[in-house]
Amino acid sequence: MVTDQQYCFTAPGGEDIYLFTLRNDNGTSATVTNLGATITAYNIIMDNGDVNDIVLGFDKMEDYSSPAYLQQYPWFGCAVGRYANRIKNAEFELDGKKYKLTKNDKNEQLHGGHSGFDRKVWKLSGKGVDPCPFVELRYLSPDGEEGFPGNLDVRIRFELNNAGELSYEYHADCDQPTPVNLTHHSYFNLNNGTGRIDEHEVKIYASQYFEQDKHLVATGKIIAVDGSSYDLREFRTIGEGQSLIDEYDKSFLTGNTDRSSQLVAEARYSPNNIILQIHTTEPILHFYSGKWTPVVKGKRGTIYGPFSGFCLETHRHPNAVNIPHFPDSILRPGENYYQKTIYKIIK
Repeated sequence: MVTDQQYCFTAPGGEDIYLFTLRNDNGTSATVTNLGATITAYNIIMDNGDVNDIVLGFDKMEDYSSPAYLQQYPWFGCAVGRYANRIKNAEFELDGKKYKLTKNDKNEQLHGGHSGFDRKVWKLSGKGVDPCPFVELRYLSPDGEEGFPGNLDVRIRFELNNAGELSYEYHADCDQPTPVNLTHHSYFNLNNGTGRIDEHEVKIYASQYFEQDKHLVATGKIIAVDGSSYDLREFRTIGEGQSLIDEYDKSFLTGNTDRSSQLVAEARYSPNNIILQIHTTEPILHFYSGKWTPVVKGKRGTIYGPFSGFCLETHRHPNAVNIPHFPDSILRPGENYYQKTIYKIIK
């Protein structure tokens, strides 16, 4: 088991950008960069010896900052914060004070604003191989960043164990009350990142989903999946589902209320007999089928575009800062924000 570090380049702000590769004893590896705390590769060794890299991304680190990529930015594999999903009208009220946030999705704020945690250079705070290969990154989000109050100290730890499980674990604390809702945004394609995902099958362990307005913002209403196109409690191909609804871009309520790690979703690709399981402490699973993925050249010269990969994002209730009956998403001084999500591969 090893954790390797490779220098890539120096960012315009003077920060060094690195790749950290975690390898277990079975040949599985995952590569993470401190630019956006991004997972750039997740390599599975198949039974025939082939390498199957199941996340979208780029061969060169510089491509994550290219104009072609940023023009239609899809958040490939990065950390998302301070607040995942959409905040209605990019505003909220906290302790009697109204806060105006930056708007980066029409009139809303999406995934933390114009320069969220995905655009930041994170500092290395630790790496090693005990009890398994890991790397820890840290980012201090200053008071007022993208409109959010208070300084927020965020740590993320990536681990890869010998069972082939890649996990990320967040901790955060603050000096002023502030909304916090973190996630990670890998795009999966279990066919070595090639082709469309229509034949991938998805199963989500949720009996309810969130109503959204015309701008895809959660309204506060929760709807049963029974009899709907969003009933994914049994495996269904993404293509079959999208023939009914055009795309998936919905948040599902998993029922995980005790903060223990639970299985909330699975995806499989029958031609190569690989299954991806999502285990998490979080109550929400957002399924996005990648309709708006831009046409860009990705790894190994592969051309990505709409439906090249899908996301299974774990987080807390979307737009909760504006919906009083949703669970509180405000982190206060003295409290610790925590979440852990595990990507488990079954072959």
